[in-house]
Amino acid sequence: MVRKDFFKIQTWFFEYVNGFTSDDQFIRQNYTLKKEHTLRVCDNILTIAGELSFTSDELPVAEICALLHDIGRFEQFQQYRTFMDAKSVNHAELGLEIISRYRVLDDIDPVEKAQIRNAVAWHNRAALPDSQDARSIVLAKMLRDADKLDIWKVVTDYFNAKNKIKNEAIEFSLPDTPGFTPAIYADLFKNGIVKTAHLQNLNDFKLLLVGWVFDLNYNISLQLLKERGYLDAIRSVLPQNEEINRLFIHVNDYINERLN
Repeated sequence: MVRKDFFKIQTWFFEYVNGFTSDDQFIRQNYTLKKEHTLRVCDNILTIAGELSFTSDELPVAEICALLHDIGRFEQFQQYRTFMDAKSVNHAELGLEIISRYRVLDDIDPVEKAQIRNAVAWHNRAALPDSQDARSIVLAKMLRDADKLDIWKVVTDYFNAKNKIKNEAIEFSLPDTPGFTPAIYADLFKNGIVKTAHLQNLNDFKLLLVGWVFDLNYNISLQLLKERGYLDAIRSVLPQNEEINRLFIHVNDYINERLN
């Protein structure tokens, strides 16, 4: 892909996203949240691509995947005032509909177009599908890692902020009650991924974020996770007890084993 194709799509992205505004501070806050999230996911995916030795022609394809991965979030929030797909609409599927509606990818190579659409479609699935298209799988894995890395930033900044303004869109309207769900805790010792449908309170949500470690695809993503201190930040807002200590020993052992 030539760089001018990327810049054309990037220009459309900003025109589209900047069209979402509201007199409601809560809505404006979350439009900004998703716009800034998207731009950081672009930075993350370029870092991962650099470690995977992407060429200058391949980098724009990866960056477009990141730029468009959450394009459905804006209409989702406009209509439903939530980012929970289970309570609204699958934001990846809505994103694909928006990409088609505005013919965002119509002028690029058909193979690259299919790869980008696949990455957007698959970025929020519980697991990647079986596919003969190896390049789509690589792009989807990169996107899923880049996305997780920034969601960790968003939530850890939020939970550790002083005098923070409560944001139900980040907390998924979960109650801030003591303890956590034992079944979720047990699943993490099996290196399992927590399902959002099983969340009962905010501590469960924080445990879900810890479990994302087991779904990272590339060592560079694990290294960035460690360097940025996201797990430590999550640990600081979970109950201070031996059960949680044991969990973080397990998670850190997993990370060190993979990196070594």
